[in-house]
Amino acid sequence: MRIIGGKLKGIRLQPPANLPVRPTTDMAKEALFNILNNRFDFETCTVLDLFCGTGNLTFEFASRNAEKILAVDMDYGCINWVKSAAQKYEFKQVEVRKADVFKLLKQMTGAYDLIFADPPYHMPNIPQLPVLVQERQLLKPHGLLIVEHQSNMRMGNQPGYTETRKYGNSSFSFFEYV
Repeated sequence: MRIIGGKLKGIRLQPPANLPVRPTTDMAKEALFNILNNRFDFETCTVLDLFCGTGNLTFEFASRNAEKILAVDMDYGCINWVKSAAQKYEFKQVEVRKADVFKLLKQMTGAYDLIFADPPYHMPNIPQLPVLVQERQLLKPHGLLIVEHQSNMRMGNQPGYTETRKYGNSSFSFFEYV
């Protein structure tokens, strides 16, 4: 896992091999950050990273000096890895929480500039993510929800949908709520 931008650009992080994850590829991550760089000033962004896994996106946002990042995952191994790596690299803006994402979203208050969700592809309730984010008003004005999913899944009928970008077997669907 490589950091592609910011103050830790080029650093390779080595998460434990036994974590139950499917990290976002470097190619897809670079394409995503090319889109986001044109839209956001990361230093003033608050980020919610759902299903954070190895923290691949959490650390990318932290390397770019995001103001605040909440990384959420259900797996103890993932949570412990992200906490230890955040401490090692002195990412004080990273908060890590072990939680069931769907239960957490139903209880959350507050709003974020960016919400990134990379759920396990086999989850049947992935299309509920945009619905929950909209219902709970978890995005700030002009905020963006990005859901990574298998390319054969269609998300275009969900509230706030704007577009999908395909990168091999993975796609990013974008959602905005005005």
